[in-house]
Amino acid sequence: MSISAQDVKTLRERTGAGMMECKKCLTEAEGEMEKAMELLKQRGLAQAEKKAGRTAAEGVVTSYIHGNGHIGVLVEVNCETDFVAKTDDFQSFARDIAMHVAASNPEFVRRDNIPEDRVQSEKDLIKAQSADDIAGKPDHVVDQILDGKLNKALSAITLLDQPFVKDPDKTVEEVTKELVATIGENVRVRRFERYEVGEGIEVEQEDFAEEVKAQLGEE
Repeated sequence: MSISAQDVKTLRERTGAGMMECKKCLTEAEGEMEKAMELLKQRGLAQAEKKAGRTAAEGVVTSYIHGNGHIGVLVEVNCETDFVAKTDDFQSFARDIAMHVAASNPEFVRRDNIPEDRVQSEKDLIKAQSADDIAGKPDHVVDQILDGKLNKALSAITLLDQPFVKDPDKTVEEVTKELVATIGENVRVRRFERYEVGEGIEVEQEDFAEEVKAQLGEE
């Protein structure tokens, strides 16, 4: 079927993909825009996997301060070239990641950053908490239950595994891969630091009445 130049242009503007790839996907989708977008998405994610091994040493360090000034985040996001690092798409993504860290409070960037002793402690805790659920069940069923709970627990503390705060239907990793498909370069969230006012400080709770009495007794 014939694909109009306007449809190709529209698909390119909506996805950032190349003109030829847009036309190819529209042809395969028989002109259906949403179907063509899904095809581009699928192929983009595949391309993202191929680009994942490429060196990404450029990028930005950006920050996000929560409105009340109680939470602040610094995040480093890398790409392959300084040109891409300066684009609106890349810088917007970096800001979104910083905002996500502020909101979701992950502890690690990716699963392989989690120390073995932390993984083991999570396993031990889950096993203890699941004693009633696994009692009397076959070993293979017990393993499935514990593995599922462990995966959920580790995902909750891992940035790339968390539901993206601006689109909870996607993980942060999926959003990252979509950006790779758009800009054509490897993108890697390298590290982050999250600060929260008062975090880690043990506040001593004093009985005000007793303090006043002590002061009066000294006079």
